[in-house]
Amino acid sequence: MSVKERTYGESALLTPANLMTAFRLLVSPVFIYLIIFDRISWWTAGVGFLAAASDYFDGIVARRHGTTTSGAFLDPLADKVIVLGSLYALIICRPHGLKSFIIPAVIITLREIWMSFYRAKAARKGISIPASRLAKWKTFVQDWAIAFCVLPFTAHHTWLGVATIWVAAVMTIYTGWRYYVDGKKVLASAS
Repeated sequence: MSVKERTYGESALLTPANLMTAFRLLVSPVFIYLIIFDRISWWTAGVGFLAAASDYFDGIVARRHGTTTSGAFLDPLADKVIVLGSLYALIICRPHGLKSFIIPAVIITLREIWMSFYRAKAARKGISIPASRLAKWKTFVQDWAIAFCVLPFTAHHTWLGVATIWVAAVMTIYTGWRYYVDGKKVLASAS
């Protein structure tokens, strides 16, 4: 997208996409609370669906109006808050059924911490590391793992959520490795 076609400047903060991301950040504590205190319910699933839908639509809106540096920071932050918060809420609320979420949750947490430092290091050199298509699919799979644990017709089949979160953990490791390999090339060429 050329600069002339942009609706908002690259440094804009108040954009429709950022407002959707802010909504996701604001609804995250509500969703986490519902997981802990009312895990298997249509209310919990509905709030989770709204958060996931805002993630999907803010990407579409951002591409239509032009991505911003604030959006590039806020969108992954919102994803981390809702996914990690939800995973740990699931572990806390029902430790006997979802103990097998602990290792994938730790893998995902470590990757996200490392990725945040890696992106910050690249940003200091003026390099942006956008999310890859596979990383977006990884978030989608994480969302479904959480959904399987709160939807009334799937929550009692814990194997479904467990299998899905392990798929997401493998995708998390792979996409983290790809970011490192691709980013290392970009950083080397920028030096």
